[in-house]
Amino acid sequence: MQSFLKTVITLLVLLSTQIFAAPDFLPPEKAFRVEATWLENSNQAEIEFMPAKGYYLYQESLQFESGTEAGKLYKIRPKLPLGVEKFDETFQKKLQVYKQAFLVLLDTKPVVGKPIHIEVSLQGCAEAGICYPPMTLKFLLAAPGVRAAPIPEALDGVQSSINEPTEFSLTDLWRERDDVNAISRFLQNTSTAYLFLAFFVLGLALAFTPCVLPMLPILSSVIFGTQGGKAVSKGRASILALAYVLGMALVYALAGVLMAALGGSVQRALQSPVALAAFALLLLALSGSLFGLYDLRLPQSWHQHIDRLAGRQKGGSLVGAFALGGISTLVASPCITAPLAGVLAFIAQTGSMSLGAGLLFVMALGMGLPLLFIAIEARILIPSTGIWMVYLQRTLGVLLVATAAWIASPLIQKNEAAGSAKIINGQSIRQVGNLSFVVIHSPADLDVQLSKAKQEQKLVLLDFYADWCISCKEMEVNTFANSEVSKELQQFVLLQADVTANSPENQALLKRFGLFGPPGILIFNQNSEEQKEQRVIGYMPPQRFIERLKNALKN
Repeated sequence: MQSFLKTVITLLVLLSTQIFAAPDFLPPEKAFRVEATWLENSNQAEIEFMPAKGYYLYQESLQFESGTEAGKLYKIRPKLPLGVEKFDETFQKKLQVYKQAFLVLLDTKPVVGKPIHIEVSLQGCAEAGICYPPMTLKFLLAAPGVRAAPIPEALDGVQSSINEPTEFSLTDLWRERDDVNAISRFLQNTSTAYLFLAFFVLGLALAFTPCVLPMLPILSSVIFGTQGGKAVSKGRASILALAYVLGMALVYALAGVLMAALGGSVQRALQSPVALAAFALLLLALSGSLFGLYDLRLPQSWHQHIDRLAGRQKGGSLVGAFALGGISTLVASPCITAPLAGVLAFIAQTGSMSLGAGLLFVMALGMGLPLLFIAIEARILIPSTGIWMVYLQRTLGVLLVATAAWIASPLIQKNEAAGSAKIINGQSIRQVGNLSFVVIHSPADLDVQLSKAKQEQKLVLLDFYADWCISCKEMEVNTFANSEVSKELQQFVLLQADVTANSPENQALLKRFGLFGPPGILIFNQNSEEQKEQRVIGYMPPQRFIERLKNALKN
C-alpha cells in the first residue's frame, strides 16, 4: 500500500511538472503599461499605451472617462489611431488591435485649482494564448505637466476600499465563500502557504453542492463493483477511491488552467454533444457491470503490471478509477463557482499557471475528501457477500443509468429550447416562477436592453444561464423562487443570457464581462453601469442574495 502511494505521488509530481510548465505571462500592469499626462497650457490629457512585446490591446475595448470629481465622470470618445487587423476566434470577426505603443488625446474640462480624474477601461491578450479579463485603470492628475501611472488598487476585478481589511481569516473566507470579489481580494493579499490551506477548506465547503454530488454514485459504483464475479475487497476499494479522487483533482486543476488560458472554448468542448454522449455511454457501460451483465476489465498484461505496483492486490482497475475520476469531474460538474472563478481570474491576470493549478488541485482534494470518506465508510459497513451486496449493486446501477440520462439531457433539451421561452410583444420571455426574464443571446441584444433601461432609469439584473448548468437551476429553484427575493426583483429589469449553445455570440457576451461560464449574475445601475462589487458567481442562498439586491438598490 505504501509503495503504491509513493509511486502514485511520484508520477503525479513528474506529470504536473511537465504539464504545468507554461510560458511566464506578465501581470496585467506590466503587460499593458499605461501612463497619463496633463499637457501644459492645454485642456487635453495624453494617454500613452505601451503593450509589452508579444501582447496586444483590443481597440473596441478602450473606453475613457474624465472629470474633476471622482464620482462624477463623463464619457469621452476620442479619435483612436488605426491598429492592426486581427481575426478573433471568440468574436468570429476581424478586430483592430494594438501591438505597438500609441497615444490617445482626451479633451478634458479642467477647473482651476482642481485635479483631473481619468478612468481608462481596456482589455488585451498575449500572443501565446492567454486573454486577460477587462480592467479599469484610474489616474489622478494634480496639475498641468504632471505625468502619472495608474493608482495601484484600481485594477479591475481586484478593487478594494481603503477601509476593507487586507487579510482574511479562514472564518472570514468561509463566510464569504460565495463572494467572488472577496475571494479575489484574498488571493491578492494572502501568503502562498496560507492560500493552499484556505482553498482546501473551500473545497470542503463545495463538497456537498449540486456541482459535486453527481459524482458520488459514480465513485460508489467503482468501489462496490465486481471483478471476476467477486466483490472488490475493502482494502482494494479504499485504493480505488483514492485513485478516483486523485484523478478528479489532477484533471480539475488542468481543466482550470486551460479554461483560464483559452476561455469558454474549453467548457464548450466539454459540453459538446459528442462529449456528453460519450460519457453517458461510459456510465451506461459501467451500470451494465453492476447489473451483472459482464465484467469491465483492462487487458490482462496491463492488470499484471498495475497489480505489481499495488502490491498484487486483485480486483478493480486503478487506471480506470483514476481516469473515471478525471472524466466525471469535467463532464458531470460543469458549474462555475465563486472560488473557481476567483482562481481563473487570478491565473488570467497574473499568468501564474503553476500556483493557480496548485490551488485548484488542493481545492479539488477538499471537494473529494468527504466523497472518499462516505464511500469508504459505506464499503466498510456493508458486507462484501450476501444478498445485501447484490441489491446495492443493482441500486447503484439504476443510479448510474439516471446519472447518464441527466448527463445526456442537454442533447434533448436543445431541441426543446425554443419552447422553453415564449415570444411576447416581439421579445423572448422565460418565466421563472413569478419572474419574467427577457432572454438575450448576444452583446447586441444586451446593448438594446441596457439602452432601454437607461432611458427608463431602471436597474438591470443580468442572469447568465445554461440548460446544462446545475447551479443555475439550483439558483432558480431555491433563490429566485423565494418570496422575499421575488419581491426585491420586481424593482429590476430582468434579463437572462442563455449561453446553452455556447455559440460565438454567447462566448462574446461572456468575454465582455470576463466570465468563464455560467452561473453568473450581474447588476447594472440606472446608467447601465455594472456594480461589480455586487457580482454573484455560482449559487448564492436567498438571504445573502437579498443583501446583494438591497445594497444595489441603495447605491
